[in-house]
Amino acid sequence: MTSSLTVLEICAGAGGQSYGLEAAGFSHAGAVEIERTACDTLRLNRPTWQVVEDDVRNVSGRDYRGVDLLAGGVPCPPFSIAGRQLGSDDERDLFPQALRLVREARPAVVMIENVRGFASSKFAQYREELGLELERLGYQDPQWQILNACSYGVPQLRPRFVLVGFRSRRARGRFKWPTAAGTPPSVGDTIGALMAAGGWPGAAAWAARASSIAPTIVGGSTKHGGPDLGPTRAKAEWRRMGVDALGIADGPPGPDFPLDQFPKLTVPMVARLQGFPPEWRFAGRKTAAYRQVGNAFPPPVAEAIGVSIASALHGINRLRLLA
Repeated sequence: MTSSLTVLEICAGAGGQSYGLEAAGFSHAGAVEIERTACDTLRLNRPTWQVVEDDVRNVSGRDYRGVDLLAGGVPCPPFSIAGRQLGSDDERDLFPQALRLVREARPAVVMIENVRGFASSKFAQYREELGLELERLGYQDPQWQILNACSYGVPQLRPRFVLVGFRSRRARGRFKWPTAAGTPPSVGDTIGALMAAGGWPGAAAWAARASSIAPTIVGGSTKHGGPDLGPTRAKAEWRRMGVDALGIADGPPGPDFPLDQFPKLTVPMVARLQGFPPEWRFAGRKTAAYRQVGNAFPPPVAEAIGVSIASALHGINRLRLLA
């Protein structure tokens, strides 16, 4: 569809939210990301975008005055269990920077996403302060909502906590959170063909066994060791689906891979489970690429929210937007 709305995206990562917002009709005025490899991924897939490889603290919102949407997934460690939930006491908390950019750029809409942990009572006062500051900046009744990726066709249990705020009272009144899109496909249905691509004769039986959706895929940080598919509970769920979650494979299992052994997933398989399209490529070596995928916002979820925001701004219905 033709883009008529603009977005400044911060903490863009490998482009999960970027791709989804583009599909919803937004064109990028800027995509800010500090990690070089993720910036390389953005440039690899969208060479015409203005990719700003820098700390968001060094970006001036005045350079983007009048953008329609300011969007971003600010770092989640301050609010995640793995990150010790230090909140505003964590140096990685970028909500103050997001508010600064809102104040400087004055976008029509603000959309910020974070982990489900930020919805806990522990951060109630912090959320209230964020909401009050946005209202002081002119944003009408900013709202939080937990959205699960599996409600939007992503074969993964991945809840995210999303904030949306509008400057226009009329647009705010028209905004509706996206509705669920039905039952998602299973892991086996989603990546069965990729698992069979190397000629493994056990692929069909494996796909039948992997008949549920995936647990939350985690990317981790550059401070940790090699990639794996998550904490102990997640590894147990992967094992029930016949997946070795203790690492990422370089390629799919071949013809000689034992029928009674559990295969590992590849980066393309994990990307598909995260909702990326097959044509989206990732820069860097295996571990760097996996971390980009694991830390991404699923594109179908970003698209669903983006369509709802665009519909509220345009005052037209969702079906017309998607036509």
